[in-house]
Amino acid sequence: MHDQIDKQKSTEEVTNKKGSKRLVWDLPLRLFHWLLVLSIAASWATAKAGVEWTEIHFLLGYWTAGLLVFRLIWGFVGPKHARFASFIPSVKSVFLYLRGFLKGHGKQAVGHNPMGALMVFAILAIVGAQVVTGLFASDDILFSGPFNSLVDGKLSETITRLHNFNFDVILFLIFAHISAVLIYLFKKKQNLILPMITGRKSKDVVPDDEAIKSSRLFIALCVVAVSVLIVWGVLSLAPPPVDDFY
Repeated sequence: MHDQIDKQKSTEEVTNKKGSKRLVWDLPLRLFHWLLVLSIAASWATAKAGVEWTEIHFLLGYWTAGLLVFRLIWGFVGPKHARFASFIPSVKSVFLYLRGFLKGHGKQAVGHNPMGALMVFAILAIVGAQVVTGLFASDDILFSGPFNSLVDGKLSETITRLHNFNFDVILFLIFAHISAVLIYLFKKKQNLILPMITGRKSKDVVPDDEAIKSSRLFIALCVVAVSVLIVWGVLSLAPPPVDDFY
């Protein structure tokens, strides 16, 4: 009798352990997140590596453009917590969250908390600006963005300066983001990194009706195809390069 009870308890413990995590971040969203991290790092490295890496730098820009287009579309057709509508913060929600955070209150959010949501929109906007300015920028030596010939020399110079300055803004946002993650990890005891790898959070944080059922991989593949076509279509509109050497 005791053996049967112990066996039943053991089975229940295993079941509870397996069911202790619930899916919040879908696989396409997680891949976007880490690919964007790698893309920004590679863009920084190729920008600093010298002229011989400039062409790779431009290709990385096109790749990043594709990632951004994917995320924008995924923000409307992806699972619940990937959708922009699910985490657009209000001024009131940001204020209340900050007040609770400073007082040491507040529980872990299921998806993005209000401050995290602001960071998401800021990064998408600033990286988007970096991609757009890169299309018109020029190093005045060998390489120019595909749409550079559409602007005059003075405007091109201004856009190029903005492109260079804007990357410093991106680095600042990355620093702020990493700092916030570390504060949550060591002060609030909330690991925000692991869920962005596994996609799962504790069932104590995620109610049944807040967990997503799947990553919608087929829809994600369709969005990838559409994103590629959009980036290709935009680049195909670029005027032919002008040969200034004669």
